[in-house]
Amino acid sequence: MNNAIEVTQLRKEFKSYSSRTGLKGAFRDLLTRNYKIVPAVNDINFTVKQGEMVAYIGENGAGKSTTIKMLTGILEPTSGKVRVNGMDPHREREKFTRTIGVVFGQRSQLWWDIAVQESFRLLKKVYKVSDQQYDEHMGHVIKTLDIGPLLDKPVRKLSLGQRMRCELAAALIHNPPLLFLDEPTIGLDVLVKLKIREFLKEINEKYNTTILLTTHDLGDIEALCNRVVMLDEGKIVYDGELESLKNNWAEEKEIHFQFMNHVHLSELNSLPLTFSADWNYDEKNQTYIACIKEEDENISQLISAVVSQFKIKDVKIHETSIEEIVRNIYEKGMN
Repeated sequence: MNNAIEVTQLRKEFKSYSSRTGLKGAFRDLLTRNYKIVPAVNDINFTVKQGEMVAYIGENGAGKSTTIKMLTGILEPTSGKVRVNGMDPHREREKFTRTIGVVFGQRSQLWWDIAVQESFRLLKKVYKVSDQQYDEHMGHVIKTLDIGPLLDKPVRKLSLGQRMRCELAAALIHNPPLLFLDEPTIGLDVLVKLKIREFLKEINEKYNTTILLTTHDLGDIEALCNRVVMLDEGKIVYDGELESLKNNWAEEKEIHFQFMNHVHLSELNSLPLTFSADWNYDEKNQTYIACIKEEDENISQLISAVVSQFKIKDVKIHETSIEEIVRNIYEKGMN
């Protein structure tokens, strides 16, 4: 399988200027300015195979957007090597842009005052898409994203959810093999998010489209991606399977019990277990919650001990969310 993205020792540095204090300092700044070199992306390495859906995540300022801008040819790297779809994104810009689609949640590629379909026609000309290719491919995209009724409306009259669906369609006019999505579901309601997620899964399966997803919405990651690349202060701190990340960093699991009869916390705390369980009572839902280390043996032993002593009405196992896992990693570090 070929690689859609190859990044080797990629680095991007910026100059950070500082001002001197006082009037004298201001005059000195006119002649010479103090600055320091700040690496936004710090010698990172990763590859993305064709057809993969990869989440590229990190806190604000971690270097995600800078990486995306280098991968799409907007920024030139300070050092290192980038190959995307077999090309140098910066040096082969014109040829390269015909092989990618980009959706920035905060920026629009549609013209604000003209109808959506006119924007589509302009982009069709830009990408030199034939009438036949456009009709075959975009007919399916328009139907799946349910944007047919929006085509004759100016972009400025669309809601955020409607505009984002049209932005996604616009990025796919030339059916690119690689799609960059930067916060594609930001601010959208649940139904629109679900529609976009289902559509992305479909184009990945149908066309083997490679997708690199940058998002703060961890629901998007769990719904779409098997692999996560996590960035912190310009360095990759994790690159691997989402499931492995959850298994290694999900420190605790919650087991929720509802009992047929009243049970005292002291009775639960005195259960014969080979590990510690922290019991709490949720008065609102009338459930007892046991927090234990996330190990399968512990879960089975706890449930067996409870069942042998009490009559159970219901039991639920609460998985640690990916959001909690990511928070743990940033708070404690990978080491």
